Amino acid sequence: MNTTLNQHLIDPEICIRCNTCEETCPVGAISHDSRNYVVDAGLCNACGACLPPCPTGSIDNWRQVLRHAAYGVAEQLLWDTLPVQDPALAAGTGPSAPPAMAPRPWSAGQPALNLFDHRRPARATVVGNYRVTGAAAASDTRHIVLDFGATPFPVLEGQSIGILPPGDDSFGRPHHARQYSIASPRDGERPRYNNLALTVKRVTADHDGRPVHGLCSNYLCDLRKVETVDVTGPFGASFLMPDHPAAHLVMICTGTGAAPMRAMTERRRRLQGDGRQGRLVLFFGARTRDELPYFGPLMTLPAAFIDVHLALSRAPDRPKAYVQDLMRAQADQLGGLLADPETYVYVCGLKGMESGVLAALSEIAAARGFDPQGLLATMAAAGRLHLETY
Repeated sequence: MNTTLNQHLIDPEICIRCNTCEETCPVGAISHDSRNYVVDAGLCNACGACLPPCPTGSIDNWRQVLRHAAYGVAEQLLWDTLPVQDPALAAGTGPSAPPAMAPRPWSAGQPALNLFDHRRPARATVVGNYRVTGAAAASDTRHIVLDFGATPFPVLEGQSIGILPPGDDSFGRPHHARQYSIASPRDGERPRYNNLALTVKRVTADHDGRPVHGLCSNYLCDLRKVETVDVTGPFGASFLMPDHPAAHLVMICTGTGAAPMRAMTERRRRLQGDGRQGRLVLFFGARTRDELPYFGPLMTLPAAFIDVHLALSRAPDRPKAYVQDLMRAQADQLGGLLADPETYVYVCGLKGMESGVLAALSEIAAARGFDPQGLLATMAAAGRLHLETY
């Protein structure tokens, strides 16, 4: 007797290859090559853990198939589009009990999602491209401003966009989109203009220090004014700032993970004078001051507006420190904030920082008499703890 399988598949047309699904899958069912991300039907247990982190919805695709004829990994790696559902086998789709999407803060705005894709991208014009790391820094990080002209492209702080680099890959297909967090507030990099900003580091080496040429990062960093780019998105429904002004924001980031924090900080700066404002606390990590994006402008913000803690791991004039070290040093302040139901915590940067930051938060919560795992789980369920690492 033939049995059917509700097979989990990833749409190659929508996927922006951000790797969140593969990192999240608890059973190792998701893998990828230079073309596609795919799901091994023999390993997938339809737990749904990969669904909430996906920024585009490409992960949430299902096909009823005969179990013995399930689509194999090798076949999926060659797809340009998803196969059509066989109507004779059609049934319900999706896992039997998918987890709820990670909630956004209760007062956050309703985000616009997936307005543009690779088949119909938005066209934006470069109106600014500025280096935001010091001249002595080895890393070249750029602040790039894109103007959408008459094309509506609404965004909220904490969302991201996809950039489609020109040309084709080694298989003759157009390059897939790369994802970048938005570094400007909802009313534009220039207030009341239909534009936004990105924070882009020119990739010249991988995480192990081996030389590489980041296709999209170098493309963006080399763009000049009046050149145009194709944009997809916007993406992101949960890593959003609360709109009620009494909310406290604890922002923890490294490198270009500063982008959403800059957006949230600038949003708050523009709202100053509109009544009581919650506290802003920033823990920002880099190797040296020169490699901190936006170091100069950040230092001009008054201490009464934002409490800034810089963690430098290779500064010649100070001991090595990471963001979690400075968090522990500020345990009294953070403990009080964690106890306040109006506190929202945002973590953005390299994946390696995540475990250290969560360990520090757990220690600080325990010192205040909380069950650490219970408190962090409660905050996450209420949309008050957000992690976006890569």
